[in-house]
Amino acid sequence: MAQNFIYNDQEVNVGDTVRVHQEISEGKKTRVQVFEGLVIAVKNREVNKTFTVRKIATNNVGVEKIFPIMMPSIKKIEVKRRGDVKRSKLYYLRDKVGKAASRVKEKSLFTETKKTA
Repeated sequence: MAQNFIYNDQEVNVGDTVRVHQEISEGKKTRVQVFEGLVIAVKNREVNKTFTVRKIATNNVGVEKIFPIMMPSIKKIEVKRRGDVKRSKLYYLRDKVGKAASRVKEKSLFTETKKTA
């Protein structure tokens, strides 16, 4: 079973594609920076709970960021896509290149049942 956490009444699982809105202060100005990627790990250590987001940047370079859940600079977490994974840590995606590095099956919201006659 994949690990998950709850942020503002929204459940985020490993394998989900998320957009993390983080407030960055540059001198006197503050701005919101968005980091979009795949959640590859959730570390559950009570108050120090963190999650790791990985995205593929320019020239197929993988970039990972570790966010503490209780960080006050995180303003919003949007779940763009729900992923269907069977592992709690997706570290094997670090070895993948290109499209295969971000390919995770999408979780179907509606399960169809077969009718038997």
